[in-house]
Amino acid sequence: MSDALINGLAGAGGGIIAQLITYPLQTVNTRQQTERDQSRRDENTGTIHQMYQVVKQEGWTRLYGGLTTSLVGTAASQGVYYYFYQIFRTKAEITALERRKRGLGDGTVGMFSSLMVAAFSGCVNVLLTNPIWVVVTRMQTHKKKSQPQQTDSKSSDDRVIAEIEAPPFGTNLAIQELYDESGLRGFWKGVLPTLIMVSNPSLQFMLYETLLKKLKQKRALSKNAKKGVTALEIFLLGALAKLGATVVTYPLLVVKARLQAKQVIDGDKKRQYKGTMDCIMKMIRYEGIKGCYKGMSTKIVQSVLAAAVLFMIKEELVNGARWLLTKDAINKARLKAS
Repeated sequence: MSDALINGLAGAGGGIIAQLITYPLQTVNTRQQTERDQSRRDENTGTIHQMYQVVKQEGWTRLYGGLTTSLVGTAASQGVYYYFYQIFRTKAEITALERRKRGLGDGTVGMFSSLMVAAFSGCVNVLLTNPIWVVVTRMQTHKKKSQPQQTDSKSSDDRVIAEIEAPPFGTNLAIQELYDESGLRGFWKGVLPTLIMVSNPSLQFMLYETLLKKLKQKRALSKNAKKGVTALEIFLLGALAKLGATVVTYPLLVVKARLQAKQVIDGDKKRQYKGTMDCIMKMIRYEGIKGCYKGMSTKIVQSVLAAAVLFMIKEELVNGARWLLTKDAINKARLKAS
């Protein structure tokens, strides 16, 4: 099994676990980002209160709207990303060693090379998986609505108003709605800001790799040179890296969510976006700079927690897989020797 495949599978596994833990926060955050009604002040009531309101008005299952599709998307995204990341990373390391032989550099992958590796991996990931995330956004932002139905009681004059729920807004309905609205092009809505958003994981991995490298160098010079990097340290490094990347790139995330959400809202052109620049201009014009950072506190908590869990689980899975492969190779060698 190749190292790239090990990292790809480990990334997918870590991403799924992180998604399961943080999905309710993700749902609330997407709703905060796509809220365009300035008369609503729900975003000021706090994340916990909004989660409570969703549960109270729509049921707790709405916090997990689109979870199945999102898990598929997470597995696909993390698997694709880490697979290509490892391939590009290996090529970068080979190039760095070749440069060292020519007397250029110290043989390690620099910050710029790490940034480019993450960027290329992110672009491949976006182009392949964007349709999944458009559908997930639709499902997360869909709100249950009820309609009144009059039913006869014993007295013909006595009417009881009963609420009946609309059919569940599942993956098939979300796909059909998106196709009816925009055709096949609709599945790549928000792809431009998403491509620009590859700077987020690029910054994240650049920070992570840099922090990890410095920690290993410091550990090598200390008395605990034989002690490896612990799961807790990986958790903290992942959290710090994601925090820095999220703060810098958050406005692009809001633009992406708004482009992917359902556009037709009461015929109000202020809430409809023709493209990335139109969305940015209308957000600033009608909501101010503050509108570009809607729900950021929720996103920071969700992203930092998810990234930290992902890094920790991924590293443990990779180490476990390598240990099993090494053990298997040793056993095979012993059998041949005997």
